[in-house]
Amino acid sequence: MRPPVSVPALSRRAKVVIGAIGVLLVLFTAIGTLTNVYVDYLWFDETGFTDVFWTELQTRALLFAVAGVATGGATALAIHLAYRFRPTFRPMSLEQQNLERYRQSLEPRRALVTTAVAVVLGLFAGFTAQGSWETWLQFRNSTPFGRVDPQFGLDISFFVFDYPFYRLLLGFGFAIVILALIGSLLTHYVFGGLRLQTPGQKLTTAAMIQLSVLLGLFVALKAVAYWLDRYALVFSDRGDLFTGASYTDVNALLPAKTILVFAAIVCAVAFFANVVVRNFQLPAAALVLLLVSSLAIGVAWPAIVQQFVVRPSVNEREADFIARAIASTRDAYGLDEVDYVNYAQQETGEEVDATAALAELRNDTETIPNARLLDPNVLADTFTARQQIRNVYGFPEKLDIDRYTIDGDTQDYVVAVRELNSQGLSENQDTWINRHTVYTHGNGFVAAPANQVVGGQEGGEPDFTTRDLPTRGDIEVEQPRIYYGELMQDYSVVGAPEGAEPREFDLPEGSDGEGQINNTYDGQGGVEMGSFFRQLTFAIFYRERNFLLSSAVNEASKVLYVRDPMDRVEKAAPFLTVDGDPYPAVIGGRVVWMLDGYTTSDSFPYSEQMELGEAATDAITGQGTTPLPDETFNYIRNSVKATVDAYDGSVTLYEWDREDPVLQTYMKAFPGLVQARDSMPAELVSHIRYPEDLFKVQRDILTRYHVSDPGDFYSGNDRWAVPSDPTVDTQEPQPPYYILAARPGEDGATFQLTSALNAFRRDNLSAFVSASSAPETYGQIQVLTLPGNTPFRGPAQVQQSFNTNDEVARDLTLFNSQDSQAVFGNLLTLPIGDDGLLYVQPLYVEGTGQNSFPLLRKVLVNYGDRVGYADTLAQALDQVFGAGAGEAATDSGDTPDTGGDAAGPGDQPAAPTTPAPTPPADGTTPPPDQQSAVDAINAALAALETAQRNGDFAAQGQALEDLQAAVAAYQAAQAQEAQAPAAPAAVSPGG
Repeated sequence: MRPPVSVPALSRRAKVVIGAIGVLLVLFTAIGTLTNVYVDYLWFDETGFTDVFWTELQTRALLFAVAGVATGGATALAIHLAYRFRPTFRPMSLEQQNLERYRQSLEPRRALVTTAVAVVLGLFAGFTAQGSWETWLQFRNSTPFGRVDPQFGLDISFFVFDYPFYRLLLGFGFAIVILALIGSLLTHYVFGGLRLQTPGQKLTTAAMIQLSVLLGLFVALKAVAYWLDRYALVFSDRGDLFTGASYTDVNALLPAKTILVFAAIVCAVAFFANVVVRNFQLPAAALVLLLVSSLAIGVAWPAIVQQFVVRPSVNEREADFIARAIASTRDAYGLDEVDYVNYAQQETGEEVDATAALAELRNDTETIPNARLLDPNVLADTFTARQQIRNVYGFPEKLDIDRYTIDGDTQDYVVAVRELNSQGLSENQDTWINRHTVYTHGNGFVAAPANQVVGGQEGGEPDFTTRDLPTRGDIEVEQPRIYYGELMQDYSVVGAPEGAEPREFDLPEGSDGEGQINNTYDGQGGVEMGSFFRQLTFAIFYRERNFLLSSAVNEASKVLYVRDPMDRVEKAAPFLTVDGDPYPAVIGGRVVWMLDGYTTSDSFPYSEQMELGEAATDAITGQGTTPLPDETFNYIRNSVKATVDAYDGSVTLYEWDREDPVLQTYMKAFPGLVQARDSMPAELVSHIRYPEDLFKVQRDILTRYHVSDPGDFYSGNDRWAVPSDPTVDTQEPQPPYYILAARPGEDGATFQLTSALNAFRRDNLSAFVSASSAPETYGQIQVLTLPGNTPFRGPAQVQQSFNTNDEVARDLTLFNSQDSQAVFGNLLTLPIGDDGLLYVQPLYVEGTGQNSFPLLRKVLVNYGDRVGYADTLAQALDQVFGAGAGEAATDSGDTPDTGGDAAGPGDQPAAPTTPAPTPPADGTTPPPDQQSAVDAINAALAALETAQRNGDFAAQGQALEDLQAAVAAYQAAQAQEAQAPAAPAAVSPGG
């Protein structure tokens, strides 16, 4: 027998050092955690949402405690019982001799080891469980949907709220039993209750009883799992083209799961009976029978039915189940009341009926006048160049579209707020004092009508009707200061004692803009410093000693943090998924951020599962918009409209979808958090928009689930697809576009979100979908379906027709030079009347130099096979439909002047005023020499105009030389024709 190996003892000094290190680690961790929690609490207290903080904290703590105690306690109990009933005498076999050293080492520390194991497992289980706090709140506050699933006849709420919680309990039940079983086995093995290599009986009676009970519990839980698996069939993906129980699931797997429930119960009883019988042969036989049964009837039988019964006639066998999936998916994604309209325009390939089209255009008083020429995804640099004012200000990459009613006329605008952009601080400005106490806020609201640009010297620029500092214009802004916005990711320390000199930069001052006016924040937002303890708290939280040392931080100071509107709403309502594109609106003279909140679930029966982030991605996601999280879901509602005041940061949540059971469930959990829809001010309601991310999800679902017939759905003959954005090089989906237009069958223009849909794997147009943002018809989705036997042009084909047009191709060659580049704006699809779809696209030119920005230079129009390309929409419409067609366009009476310095900033030579030569008054054709000179003059004028637009001085000089030579040639030809020494009066390039 080998002598026992003793564990070396630690010296007193080593124990003190290790203990001190452990205490410091625990202390620093505790201080950091408590500081984070306290700062969180201060934010909730400031915003008035402390009930949310305490409800979430208490729920997390409850789940942590229950799961931790249950897991750690059950494991410790199992270990204790295994030790308590260990055998007193053990045969000293070689196996037991080897284990003796471990027994002697563990024996003095048994309680400590057991406690440590229990604590570690309890902490792990607690941390895991507390993350499921929403599952518990949903279960506890479950709200009926009022409709049942087609298979089990249970209310949908069982699957959405109850089933996930039962699965959570079952998972922890399995974990507890398995951990207890492992702990028991190890303890019995170490202390002799389990002898693997000793001849004779392998288990003591106590070990056999304990292991039988634990295995019986495990198999009993398996019976519960089989029972719950029956309900999980409504989420089955066995059907390749649809989600939910299939023919095989219902007719083969469902009966099999029911049989396995009883087989598992019998097996569990056999294990429990072994407490008395004390012979593992019976439970082992029952366990083998359960395994064989699960393979035979749970796996093999469904596979046989699928292969030999379903596959030969899938479309017939699965028809009823496909119909279930169609109905449930439409319900889950809010598409059960879509208005499908059979819509037909002229057939591609045939001549446009110009007379009929012209009549439609002249009768149209809503869509064409509001056709949008400003692309909010392109013009951020233009807004920055013309309205930034100071380097500390900035605009997001993607601007926003909203509508305002001015003097009785509703107009859509490209809007933005002039935010603080701390990334724009110069090197000498970038100190802690400047970054956090001086440059604290943005200032001003900027808006430009979306359907027009200015002419004259600044041709092609947005017509800023609300602009400058202080803000002035047709949209009245009483409080223009922006302390909360999309660009504000850092904290600010604001406020000062009464009578103190203001230190926050507010406005430039003076004609040169070099001076400044300061301001002191007096809003309700922000956490008050008030005391040294809070200063110390924020110093620890931000790891910044200036909270303690700087005179800018005093008892009157406030700290503004969590300043992004999305972050504020998600923090105030953690159960919401917030749309990635907040937009500013002026409500009652104040700038507020408007946001859309979604409630989602991944447990709606028979509904198709999607990845939220993937479904809501398009060609501009991430460029000024925030991608949604990559989480699986199959139910979504735009249940909440939220606002964040840009000055004081106050968050207000309004119940928008009154029939959403998920929102109603959370409103029970967080009473008073969400206000009633009726409390929304009318002015606020007038600015609501149908959210983009929801629309992108819905249009993706519509590409498949617009089909009602199960046979057609299975064959996929009428499947659609979201077109790729033709204006970018990537193959990402085309983003939806907000337009102000009249929908077929409706009187008057409404603000709506729209998208074209192609035929599947083809570039032909199949449908046009729009969702209304008008308060009286909000959320009504209309789909214009086009005849399937005619190849209507889709966005990519229209873009191709633009690019290959001779005039367009020539200009693109000129625009895409060393000094400039062409930028195509959004390709809008506009329904005209009852049978026409008009494509409109702005074309911008942007210099390649630093601080260049896009300017509108041309407008492209497509209708059928006809392409219009001109300086204005009115002229482009005239080209397509004939004279007078463009009269309805807003820019018909305000043609931009493309001369002078219209290409952009900087001094450029003025265009010569040489008039184009006129033909003879008698209508005869001029002589060949004169005609050649006329053509040369026109070509030189066109080249000069292009060079001026692009800011290309070398090209301008060459064009002027060519023009002068052409004019001289014309004069010489004219003089020769008249046989006179002097040419007729013509203005030279010099004047």
